[in-house]
Amino acid sequence: MTGRTDTPQDRFCLVGIFFFILGLGTLLPWNFFMTASLYFQSRLNNTETGNETVVRKEYHFNNWMTFLSQLPLLVFTLLNSFMYQRISEAIRIAGSLVFILLLFILTAVLVKVEMHEEDLFFSVTMATIWFINSFGAVLQGSLFGLVGLLPQKYSTVFMSGQGLAGTFAAIAMLLAKASDADPESAALGYFITPCVGTLVTLLSYLLLPRLEFAQFYLNRSSKYEEGTTDKLLTDGTPLENGKLNGHANGAVASIALDSSGQDEAKLETSPDRSRQADSSAEKASVLEVFKKIWVMAFCVTFVFTVTLSVFPAVTVDVKTAFPHGKWGHIFIEVCCFLVFNINDWIGRTVTTWIRWPGKESRVFPALVVSRVIFIPLLMLCNVQKRYYLPVAFSHDAIFTLIMALFSLSSGYFVCLSMSYAPQLVEPKDAETAGALMTFFLALGLSVGAALSFLLRSLV
Repeated sequence: MTGRTDTPQDRFCLVGIFFFILGLGTLLPWNFFMTASLYFQSRLNNTETGNETVVRKEYHFNNWMTFLSQLPLLVFTLLNSFMYQRISEAIRIAGSLVFILLLFILTAVLVKVEMHEEDLFFSVTMATIWFINSFGAVLQGSLFGLVGLLPQKYSTVFMSGQGLAGTFAAIAMLLAKASDADPESAALGYFITPCVGTLVTLLSYLLLPRLEFAQFYLNRSSKYEEGTTDKLLTDGTPLENGKLNGHANGAVASIALDSSGQDEAKLETSPDRSRQADSSAEKASVLEVFKKIWVMAFCVTFVFTVTLSVFPAVTVDVKTAFPHGKWGHIFIEVCCFLVFNINDWIGRTVTTWIRWPGKESRVFPALVVSRVIFIPLLMLCNVQKRYYLPVAFSHDAIFTLIMALFSLSSGYFVCLSMSYAPQLVEPKDAETAGALMTFFLALGLSVGAALSFLLRSLV
């Protein structure tokens, strides 16, 4: 088998670097707002004075932030097919990045603006979270389609950028808190960071078409948009060379359909055979495809329902057993956000080498359902304030261990679910399977975020 000789080279890996930055930029909105939840709570930590008593108003900030961050993903998963047909790729991607940048700038400016009415600050913040994640959802769907036009390794690079967005946000918060600046200046510096990151992401997208290697593949984009708009049910994310785009942290993961890890060139060498197969057999209906993949659809929905029901709404309120000194100020950033994001990334990455249980094994959905044990385990950690449940695990090390296993299993099972589903159907139905899995992933995120209201109140 010989490779194509007319394909230009990715000089200095610039295309890979740009797609890594683009992947990082897609999840900056969700991660930077989530990691800054303690800052927003401190702005809302005022009291309302009644006739005789002083009562603190409870805003349930973490619950609303999670819900309003994930609901746009579900909404725009359903709207993306409509948007692909009527709005050009450049407008969707560049326009979304511009609006995300403006909303990050607004958030940074509000750090210096005193709002004596907490209700107003809460409303403005919630509106910002809704719109910034709505543009982020459009951006993700569009970039998944774009990177799908390139060889599979660029999808992997793109996903690596997405996987490290949470770690980037956690490190930015740690650096802000470790500085000697006052809390207001530290918060300003923290929110300036995603402004710079989004600007760099926008420049990366604008420079991408100027590279010869990118031009070679991206010139197919108009053909791609015309050919996939009416085929995909939801995300509009194509399969390129038999591989499904997707992500395990708020989007869908980019997983090779061939579990044996076969070289992509092998799949590229038989386009005629693929076209003959497509023409000789009509695609199955959505219901027929769903009947084949419903177990994997259930698994990806259940994994994210469990994950988002307690993270971050419950876990961010865990208090350290050693509140004095620097550790008390950085405990949540390290043991909640940093531990979660690193282990989620490890869980997704390890599926490259380990794929157990198999796609038809009954053990697989059983293990997915068993993750529900993490809900009471995390609720029994030192969550404050609490009203009903006792504290069973007060030590920081136990909470950190639970968080590590919780996030590791989340990333692992999401990636397996997303990669197994297209293998359960005929190749001609892989696109439909991928679109269905995208919808159920977004559904799990939204259901989990909605469930977090109940679970936090039960603590």
